[in-house]
Amino acid sequence: MNIKKLSGIVSLFFITIGYAQKSNSKFVVQPYLQNASPSAITIMWETSSGEESTVEWGKTQKLGKKSSGSAFDINFSESRVHEVTLEGLERFTVYYYRVKTGNLRSDIYQFKTPPFAEDEESFNMIAMSDMQIDSQHPEKFGEIVQQGILSYLEKEFGGALPDNLALVMIPGDLVSSGSNYDHWNGHFFKPSHPLFSQVPVYPVLGNHERNTQFYFKYFSLPKNGTPAYAEHWWYKDYGNTRIIGLDSNDGYRDLRQQLEWLKDVLAKTEKDPKIDFVFAQLHHPYKSELWIPGEEEFTGKLVDLLEDFTNKTNKPSIHFFGHTHGYSRGQSKDHKHLWVNVASAGGAIDNWGEFEGKDYDEFTVTQDEYGFVMVEVSGDRSNPKFTLKRISRGNNINPKNNEITDSITIWKNNSIPDAPIPIEPVKNQEIKFNNIVLKAGHFKGNMADAFHAASNWQISSTKDFSKPIYDSWKQFENWYYMENRQKNDDLSDEKTANLEPNKTYYWRVRYRDQYLNWSDWSTISSFKTLSK
Repeated sequence: MNIKKLSGIVSLFFITIGYAQKSNSKFVVQPYLQNASPSAITIMWETSSGEESTVEWGKTQKLGKKSSGSAFDINFSESRVHEVTLEGLERFTVYYYRVKTGNLRSDIYQFKTPPFAEDEESFNMIAMSDMQIDSQHPEKFGEIVQQGILSYLEKEFGGALPDNLALVMIPGDLVSSGSNYDHWNGHFFKPSHPLFSQVPVYPVLGNHERNTQFYFKYFSLPKNGTPAYAEHWWYKDYGNTRIIGLDSNDGYRDLRQQLEWLKDVLAKTEKDPKIDFVFAQLHHPYKSELWIPGEEEFTGKLVDLLEDFTNKTNKPSIHFFGHTHGYSRGQSKDHKHLWVNVASAGGAIDNWGEFEGKDYDEFTVTQDEYGFVMVEVSGDRSNPKFTLKRISRGNNINPKNNEITDSITIWKNNSIPDAPIPIEPVKNQEIKFNNIVLKAGHFKGNMADAFHAASNWQISSTKDFSKPIYDSWKQFENWYYMENRQKNDDLSDEKTANLEPNKTYYWRVRYRDQYLNWSDWSTISSFKTLSK
């Protein structure tokens, strides 16, 4: 055989092998959505081989347009992660797309671009966390997605998924071990594919991600954080709401740069008339009723900053977190700021009594259950509001089928209740020092269906109340260890003890409705304690 003929055969052999490799390429991670704006969105997927990164898209299933992006190594192998950003989109508009790598094509999916705040469009979002696999219940996250989120949305709204859900926030612990490549598709992307192929997902790092490069390669988050710490913290606007992602993990929680960046973002948000609400997410709780060892002081610094922001601007805020595997919802004493633990979406439940816990004043509801949180944001700029709902799947002993076990509505604009009227003791009334009972009049709210949701009682030895010697804040419900510890308290009286004899005291009270509106303080009353 001559050299030329042999060379041709060899060339044909390698061409055939190369074609076979390309044609044998398959999806490792199906398409999912990232970083949506009114005019752009990023689409990502992973294939076992192949460099082509093409998205075919359009306003109908005929598609018609193409955009290209880039592919990069994920695991020192043939496998490639593909990233394509579609630009020039119209706001609040449905688009269809499919991805292409060589001869490999996905199904056709759809998404909807976000609105501008001035469009006054309402939207829904979901927050959930801690879906790292539980070996005893390995299919739980898939159940949360399929029988939980998708079934709930279909029953409540019907129609196409992108019309009913704008985005998903995940405050950490997406996988059991972020350094294990197989966990990302097997434990996270595969069970969530029906959701994230049509709705963008915005995670932050949990401790289980272990700060690995897999996380940063798989997600394309906003690049508006501190440049040296790209994608560790960021923010994203959707309509009238600013979403902030933070990193509460060891090595990052105490970085000066993160808090300085957050202060700067909040300062800009104060002056932005288009933003009505701020929703922040990070992994670790400041306080945890089910698992005290999981608490972190860093989150307390975040709470202080958000409370101060809300106080200055009257813009309500939330911090979503996880780490503790159960649901909790609380609120700050003096501000329209919610504390919401959105776990567990798959990780083993932290059951009551299993770990050290504590009944904190802030929390009104804590449940050792699986589920997710839905937030419905109104686009009405004249009187903005949002409603937060816990959708529960129960636990292994008491399963539930998407039961709403908690709900709260927060309005941006205030309509405060009337100040309560002191009943007794009044006008220097003399009373036994070890048997003081403060009483006030009925609650009168000034919003539709408003009811008496909290009372704050104070006693002081001076009229200015600069240093109250007694300060009690109680709410209309306090679900702790499966019991409502406030079920017999109508919040109109308060028992106190351990006051000094033969002394004059001053007292006052204020009432709060279920929308977190405090009344003004009552008029100041006084009493004198007897020696016996």
